Amino acid sequence: MTERRPDGRVERGNQTRRLVLERTVRIGSSEGLEALSLGRLATELKLSKSGVFALFGSKEGLQLATVRAASRIYVDHVIEPVLAQPPGLARLWELSEVWLRYSAERVFPGGCFFQRVRVEYSSRPGAVQDAVRAADTAWRTFVRQTVLEAQDAGEITPHRSAEQLTFELTALWESSNTQSVLTDSDTPYPQARAGVRELLRAVATVEPEFLAQAAA
Repeated sequence: MTERRPDGRVERGNQTRRLVLERTVRIGSSEGLEALSLGRLATELKLSKSGVFALFGSKEGLQLATVRAASRIYVDHVIEPVLAQPPGLARLWELSEVWLRYSAERVFPGGCFFQRVRVEYSSRPGAVQDAVRAADTAWRTFVRQTVLEAQDAGEITPHRSAEQLTFELTALWESSNTQSVLTDSDTPYPQARAGVRELLRAVATVEPEFLAQAAA
């Protein structure tokens, strides 16, 4: 029985797809998804336009693939790192620290990719808006679940709704990202960290060491 060799054309196509998406997530975070085009990508990456078209089919297909690629990067840099912490207040604090680091380290050069495209597609109905909305809903659901787990552990008062805490936390994170990108300064991050610390101390039923250290 002969061993089947990998199809070189398929592998070259996969490599090209990865190369294109590495570029599109960078453009999307800085200029928005409307700045993407098959022709631009072909020119900048020295590829044939027909080859890029064969991979993505249309500008919308390219945009949707970019949202999916950005979602995978977001999960790798924001979601996965916090899961090492047990559910509770420590995980919620770690989520804040990881998100601020993700923004400050410019995982996406334009700051948070999803903050950028949410604004861009807030009033643009269609498949891309649906994809952006789905990614945003998944993220906020994760934050809310993290809050609920801390409440279930008895470490956060149940008198503040998980929905409200999710709104307040994400507002602090997103504000720091916007201000940092706009002013080219890291100053907003310690300001956001201080805001998160005070918010969590106000609703916490315990005073864990990491919050006490942050307050020092």
